[in-house]
Amino acid sequence: MDLSEPLALPTAPQEARRPSLPILAALVPVVSGVVLWGVTGSLFSLCFAALGPLMLLASFVDGARQRRRESRRAKAEHDEEWERVEREHTQRRQQERVTLLRTHPDVASLLQEETLRRASVESGVSLTMGRGATVSSLRVTGGDGERAREFRERAREVDAAPLTVSLADGVCVRGPAPIAGAVVRGLIVQICLRYSPQALRITGALAEQLGLAGLAHLRGTRRTAWVLGVSDDASDAVTANGRILMLDGGADTPPGYAAVLDVADPLGASLRTATGVRECTVEGISRAQAEALIQAIAHADDIDEELPAHVSWDDLQTDAPLRADGGLRAALGRQARDELVLDLVEDGPHAIVTGVTGSGKSELLVSWVVALANAYRPEDVVFVLADFKGGTAFDPLRELPHVAAVITDLDGDGAERGVQSLRAELRRRERALSAVGARNVTDPSADLPRLVIVVDEFAALLQEHPDLGAVFTDIAARGRALGMHLILGTQRASGVIRDALAANCPLRVSLRVSSPGDSLAVLGVDDAAHLPGDAAGRGLALARRPRDAEPVPFRVVLTRASDLRRIGMRHAHARWARSPWRPPLPSQVTVSELLSMTGEVATSDRLILGLADEPDEQRQTLRALRVGGDRGLVVIGGPGTGKSSVLRAVSTQHPEAIQVPRDPEGAWSLLADLAQARRPLPPVLLCDDLDARVSAFPPDYAAEWLGAWEQVVRRSAAEASTIVVSLSRLTGALAPLADLIGQRAVLRLGSRSEHLAAGGEPGAYRADRPEGRAQWDGREVQFALTAHTDGARGAEAGAPDPSEWWPTSATTAIITTRPSEVATALRRTCVDADVRLVGEFDTAAAARALDDVRQTLRGEERSTSSPLVLLGDADAWQRQWSLWQLSRAEGEVLVSSECTREMRTLLGMRDLPPYAVSNAGRAWLIRGGNPPERTRIGALTTRVGQPHMRRERRIE
Repeated sequence: MDLSEPLALPTAPQEARRPSLPILAALVPVVSGVVLWGVTGSLFSLCFAALGPLMLLASFVDGARQRRRESRRAKAEHDEEWERVEREHTQRRQQERVTLLRTHPDVASLLQEETLRRASVESGVSLTMGRGATVSSLRVTGGDGERAREFRERAREVDAAPLTVSLADGVCVRGPAPIAGAVVRGLIVQICLRYSPQALRITGALAEQLGLAGLAHLRGTRRTAWVLGVSDDASDAVTANGRILMLDGGADTPPGYAAVLDVADPLGASLRTATGVRECTVEGISRAQAEALIQAIAHADDIDEELPAHVSWDDLQTDAPLRADGGLRAALGRQARDELVLDLVEDGPHAIVTGVTGSGKSELLVSWVVALANAYRPEDVVFVLADFKGGTAFDPLRELPHVAAVITDLDGDGAERGVQSLRAELRRRERALSAVGARNVTDPSADLPRLVIVVDEFAALLQEHPDLGAVFTDIAARGRALGMHLILGTQRASGVIRDALAANCPLRVSLRVSSPGDSLAVLGVDDAAHLPGDAAGRGLALARRPRDAEPVPFRVVLTRASDLRRIGMRHAHARWARSPWRPPLPSQVTVSELLSMTGEVATSDRLILGLADEPDEQRQTLRALRVGGDRGLVVIGGPGTGKSSVLRAVSTQHPEAIQVPRDPEGAWSLLADLAQARRPLPPVLLCDDLDARVSAFPPDYAAEWLGAWEQVVRRSAAEASTIVVSLSRLTGALAPLADLIGQRAVLRLGSRSEHLAAGGEPGAYRADRPEGRAQWDGREVQFALTAHTDGARGAEAGAPDPSEWWPTSATTAIITTRPSEVATALRRTCVDADVRLVGEFDTAAAARALDDVRQTLRGEERSTSSPLVLLGDADAWQRQWSLWQLSRAEGEVLVSSECTREMRTLLGMRDLPPYAVSNAGRAWLIRGGNPPERTRIGALTTRVGQPHMRRERRIE
């Protein structure tokens, strides 16, 4: 029932309207009867005229009867509406009274409902003086008349409601000493029930005189507590936040007391406040009743008693039988009288632990793990420990068989691997529960241990890996049913632990913190900020469970090495817990070691490349290429990263693997033959340092060679061939080819920008990535490395070394940039050839040379029978164009490799000739309409002074 909705009163019923008389209708038979009498003269016609008055009389009687019936019905409905209003008013008044008593409870209400105790003093301390009539919050609308006015008067107040005053304004109780003392005793007990000794402290000798010396509130020494002064002498100078003064009846009330309660009879007291005087009933408590109440609340008030200065495991019940209750109960220390026991299942499922450096936070986390390990078997609970404050806090716990894994901030990417594996653990547990039809881990068919994840310095973890906060939020939201629990330690929770995560961590433990705000964020009170910061305050903590109205102080148990050994011996024969993630990838591994690790067998149709880490699937798998099934792989890495070793590992596994030769001429020839389908495509084609190969070619040849690579890659898709290439960096010209090949593995690169340009993920860049470690398809992969001395079964394939040219045709036209040097060398080595320089011809000499060419081509006798060799640069041949055209059309043309552009100009060629190395005696030979062939000019490759054997040549 919503008290904010107004209560609508019924309106008074309307008087029924008197129906009108049908006068016109009654006149009709009268007029008709008179007219008939006049026409017929019959007196009987006048009887018809009498019907009119009779109709008027009948209508009047019927209307009166109908009006009385409607009036009775309206009155009955009106009475029913008032009965409903009265019932609802009674219910609302009762509900309002209950609400007021819950908000401002007296002793009777506090004893009946324990949850009303331990209120906060943030908004001041209120005191319920008694029960009486007070202003009601009920709103009434509608209604009129005397009954409605009388109802409004009754609805303005609610009777037997608590009458409250503020203690800060001062309260005076006047009356006979026995009665006034009982009332004051009841008021003090009420305050002590509502507020804890941590929140409120009582001063003054009157409380002890009234038999309340056993209250813990009288012994409180907390500096921040709200102080209530109780006295029977108005002259007492009491420094307090609020005051209660007891006086004899008739005594004058001193200034400073806004509420005065005059009581001669508990059932007939009067309360005078600034709003007026109200009659009320009050509560009085005898000494015997007070002593019984003090004993009942003594246990709850023990929190301010002195805590032990030191707690060891010998002080706790560490020899209790191992539990199998489905919970996670652990004694973390001692309170003033008994142990503090926290149940991570019942009080959690997750916990937050705060404390500044030196307060003992790490010791508390260690003791919590030890307490759980002491109480439960490794089959029931396992731990994953994350230390981000130096990496040594959890080292002693590695001796416990319950500890599945320990990660630290010194592990590099190990923290991210571990947390990703925890997300995979969520999915694994979901599948395991679904497989057996269980709703949660408490189901007997669910054979899953509870997993407790303990993080020391959660803020440091998020600072290094901010994206992992979502993983912990996911675990916090779904972990209860899956048996996964978080214990997050941090120096401060505000600004570190997000609301979505904190909402699922109801169990809070705090040691000393630096500011009241940090304490409020965790415990709801600022008490943790006032814990002592000296050596005695180390290990002093406050715990707040969902059922606690106030934080509970305790001394944390200290764990020693001997305690760990004793608990470890208790589980000496237990099976060690399974880690939720695999060990890190090895820094070096060979193909044979990979096969041995996985138990697989090498086959010719699969190339084993490395081991992939898949923490989100809790596994490590072989990475391989299926020959013919996968198009290929691009391996990108800087010097010394192992990219060449990857190709060597591939070549050793396939006997028909072909490597693109490092010789540029051979590389050109191989790609040209494969692109033009002049030779079959090998099952595996390898090319190391593809970018360096491309840069070795001139720009026009580089573009042509890359075009041949694209044709080969497209051909490989159709002919089931696999291509593996390596690059030092991925430049713009190579990017389309890399995309065409498909898969890409990024090794270590020199900078983050190069890593991103190569297609690596931004968060995966590492300047210290070990040799052979790459990012491949979003996974970390350790490639199998092969030493340079390991023999590769794959071979380099290319064009054979070009044959040496000798003048065998009748005429040969040579284009070279060094005609004089070449002519001198030819005359020395080819002594049977007629070697001439075109650039030295004048018009007459050119004519004679043309005539010699014609005679030679016609087979006529010349002055010499030697082959005619004409040499010149491009300019010389252009000046002797007729001689060039005749030599080109009828003889052979030899173009030095340094004259690529000149050859294409003089011969009108659009296509590039086969690549030939410059300044190495290479040349192109063109015969007839055939394409250029690569050859060597022996004269330029023979060292000066070396004898050359003369060979007889037949002129063709």
